Amino acid sequence: MSKTDFAFHHPFRVRWSETDAQGVVFNARYLDYADIAITEYWRAVGIRQRYPDDPFEFHVKKATVTWYAPIKPDEMIEVMARTLATGRTSMTQIVEIHGANDSGADDLRAEVELVSVHVDLATHRPVPLPAWVESEFSAFDAQVKEPA
Repeated sequence: MSKTDFAFHHPFRVRWSETDAQGVVFNARYLDYADIAITEYWRAVGIRQRYPDDPFEFHVKKATVTWYAPIKPDEMIEVMARTLATGRTSMTQIVEIHGANDSGADDLRAEVELVSVHVDLATHRPVPLPAWVESEFSAFDAQVKEPA
């Protein structure tokens, strides 16, 4: 996807502790970055504020990381997130991690696809998504800004 396909963007700086002996971000950190992206994305969508009494809990069923280029310590990166699909009990969301290369042009470093299942925390079993989920995330994602 292009950066312009995302309504949600969140920049942050890579910390030294997130890198390994090779001088790049350690591979497990890509899932940490995806978690940051999804947490901030959900905050931006505002579902917890609009539906505070609705239990909305998930377990990640599947996470697929596709790596494209290394990320270095102290580098500014930007994570983007959007919802690709909603099912009866699950949602599929995509996170892209972008950085700036030496020429200053944007570049895609990694993509993380997450399939999360809505669960009852007492039983940890799947339960149907609330009726409002698809429309809330779709409306937010439709706010993509047209390129200037």
